[in-house]
Amino acid sequence: MAAEQGSTTVDKDVADLIVAVLGGTGDQGRGLAHRLGNAGNPVIIGSRSEERAQTAAAELGGGGIRGMANADAAREADVVVVAVPWEGHRDLLASLTGPLAGKIVIDCVNPMGFDNRGAYPLPVPEGSAAQQAAAVLPDSRVVAAFHHVSAVVLLDPKIETVDLDVMVLGDDRQATDLVQALAARIPGVRGVYAGRLRNSGQVEALTCNLVSINRRYKAHAGLRVTDI
Repeated sequence: MAAEQGSTTVDKDVADLIVAVLGGTGDQGRGLAHRLGNAGNPVIIGSRSEERAQTAAAELGGGGIRGMANADAAREADVVVVAVPWEGHRDLLASLTGPLAGKIVIDCVNPMGFDNRGAYPLPVPEGSAAQQAAAVLPDSRVVAAFHHVSAVVLLDPKIETVDLDVMVLGDDRQATDLVQALAARIPGVRGVYAGRLRNSGQVEALTCNLVSINRRYKAHAGLRVTDI
């Protein structure tokens, strides 16, 4: 599968795409890096600290997983996953507009707050984290995906199949098709097109409901979409 990427083209099968995970030293980032690496994709963990990135890559077993500073990871990759804390989201992306130009950027950040009543969605001026990414990265092709994947499940070596649909949103059909195919590289996962990027806010906010479900039922719940 080849996909256009800005003014360039990725002439690679989805299995050969180099995937960088920015914020890859956090649980969700490490989990996605682990699963995509196990599926056979070359993976780069990105971090503000190259040393921390290399340590995280080594802890995941090395092999096809490497560690680099964020800018180098973004520059090297075909596809970039943004899995950083919400607080640093805008500043990080703004610092990487050059390396991310022409790239497919998958934003999986959930702007959430917590108080004594549980998780709640934070307001985002642009409407969502993914829309903020698109505003900050006008030369990138931003797709929203991987919001509801449990880091605990991803990192558990005893779980071979992840029972989950990944909702994929974006304004570029080739980019969303590629991200759906990339999600399906993880055994048990299906990528499901779920609308334009303007609809990503409610998908990000739905994570708060899943947090509540998980706390009540002591689970690591995901989503399945029926009848498709």
